Amino acid sequence: MGDNKNNVNLPPGFRFRPTDEELIVHFLQRKASLLPYHPDIIPDLGLYPYDPWDLDGKAMVEGKKWYYFSRKSQNRVTANGYWKSCGGDEQITCSSSNGSNNKRIGVKKYYVFHVGEAPEGGMKTNWTMQEYRISDTSANNSSARSRRRDNNNNNSKLDWVICRVYEQNYDDEDDDGMELSCLDEVFLSLDDFDDISYPN
Repeated sequence: MGDNKNNVNLPPGFRFRPTDEELIVHFLQRKASLLPYHPDIIPDLGLYPYDPWDLDGKAMVEGKKWYYFSRKSQNRVTANGYWKSCGGDEQITCSSSNGSNNKRIGVKKYYVFHVGEAPEGGMKTNWTMQEYRISDTSANNSSARSRRRDNNNNNSKLDWVICRVYEQNYDDEDDDGMELSCLDEVFLSLDDFDDISYPN
């Protein structure tokens, strides 16, 4: 587990390992709607001002992953490089209460950090960012309910994103840092019994 000096609101022994759905529903939607969210541990870092290696001490860290809120921007340039989009949008869905239909609640997009000047120059690094944003349909549905309170609610909701930044370490077999339990290790070791010769 990483240095959790920013996780002051988490009790000892607790880890911050949210799913994509949890990041959208429990953090991003509440932040965008100006509602309180608990625990309040993810900071707002503005418009991509930091190089990924400078996030330590500024963003919320858990293990080797950094989390922060930002305003959506087309300018993903930092002092030493830029975030380049890779691939299309990945839809994030939430199962309905009856479990039959999946409701689209957000979008995840991947970026890779390049050192140097955009767009032609720059050297690709191992730093990856997953940027989460609320889907247009989700924002429209919730803003319709609250239109009487705030006519600009839809626009403000779509302005916010939440970012998860991490450095890919291709030497590690387990990218998300999950530890195996004793039972997991026992079950994984059962494959080795084929190589054991038993006495007659």
